[in-house]
Amino acid sequence: MWDDLLVALALVLVIEGLLPFLAPGGLRQTWKKMAEMDDRSLRISGFVCMTAGLIMLYLVR
Repeated sequence: MWDDLLVALALVLVIEGLLPFLAPGGLRQTWKKMAEMDDRSLRISGFVCMTAGLIMLYLVR
């Protein structure tokens, strides 16, 4: 079980590092836009991402 968790965390780090490595300017612009968003919009987008991840996990497992 711990091996799976560590693999998942490693993949998150790899995926999170792709955008800053490939397009740092685009990431900076995205962060600026996100900073201007209201809390409700950020929560909705976070919820959508979590739901999509859970659905993908369910389908894979």
